[in-house]
Amino acid sequence: MGQDRGKYDFYIGLGLAISSSIFIGGSFILKKKGLLRLARKGSMRAGQGGHAYLKEWLWWAGLLSMGAGEGANFAAYAFAPATLVTPLGALSVLVSAVLSSHFLTERLNLHGKLGCLLSILGSTTMVIHAPKEEEINSLEEMSRKLVDPGFLFFATLVIIVALVFIFVVGPRHGQTNILVYITICSVIGALSVSCVKGLGIAIKEAIAGTNVAKIPLAWLLLISLITCVSTQINYLNKALDIFNTSIVTPIYYVFFTTSVLTCSAILFKEWEHMGTDDVIGTLSGFLTIIVGIFLLHAFKDVNVSWSTLAVSMRKEDRALPTANGMASHSSYELLHNDSTEDMDREVGLPFDSLSRRNGAIISS
Repeated sequence: MGQDRGKYDFYIGLGLAISSSIFIGGSFILKKKGLLRLARKGSMRAGQGGHAYLKEWLWWAGLLSMGAGEGANFAAYAFAPATLVTPLGALSVLVSAVLSSHFLTERLNLHGKLGCLLSILGSTTMVIHAPKEEEINSLEEMSRKLVDPGFLFFATLVIIVALVFIFVVGPRHGQTNILVYITICSVIGALSVSCVKGLGIAIKEAIAGTNVAKIPLAWLLLISLITCVSTQINYLNKALDIFNTSIVTPIYYVFFTTSVLTCSAILFKEWEHMGTDDVIGTLSGFLTIIVGIFLLHAFKDVNVSWSTLAVSMRKEDRALPTANGMASHSSYELLHNDSTEDMDREVGLPFDSLSRRNGAIISS
């Protein structure tokens, strides 16, 4: 009976995590559509200090969608392992990319499509191999886990690293090194997810009739969560303000998820319920998602599609005979001296040809 209940909770958590990604990914599209409508009306834009978006219903729909997504994500931690819920957050990036290509006319290139496919495959692999059992089901068990020597050492190390980066490394290198602020967000994020997991358990106990308001641990977890999330938001905004979003997003995802998986292994010991094949499958799924997110973001401004790829391959095939020295020796001097410019214009480099086709380079 308990095993059936654990499996039931697992699928509830999985459904909540997936729905969270859909709501959060869709929220970016709704907000963006609302802001674009305001821009067409000539209203002062948000980046210029305007607040006209508060009168736009699409923006409010996006905000409500974001709230619903965060709420579902919060609830997912009460039912499913953090090992499963956290990596599935990458699906919100995928949902946002796909919807933006349809509703915002933003082109999703070949790299982006491959990245989406890899993210789906990686997420599916993680779902198949994620632990099905729950190790902690009450705040009493949570309190025993929190005083475990392994977790106390990990939490102390995280706090020391965060303080050193905030007060020593950040002021010196935060403006030039992208890893400084991301590291602060990531290590603090591991503790915030632990707090969310504990509060999720407290909510389940409250629904069951337990008066959790009288339990000091519940309040400690709530205060710790507010502190951790405030710190994360502050330094993540600094990173996004200074560095390119397409670089910050994948690096932050990798660092944050790695920190959470490490914390989960130490505190919740979810990995102890997994066989060797499941551990390898989970890590492989995680690495596949990382590659997918990287392709989705790192090459989003490169204009490559199946058609342009085919054109590039034909250009290379046309250049191959001359490149391999198959031209006759008698005509080599003529080709070398008189037709170099014509051949360069005809053959070119693959991406040079693509750039000309898309107007990035204007031919003389």
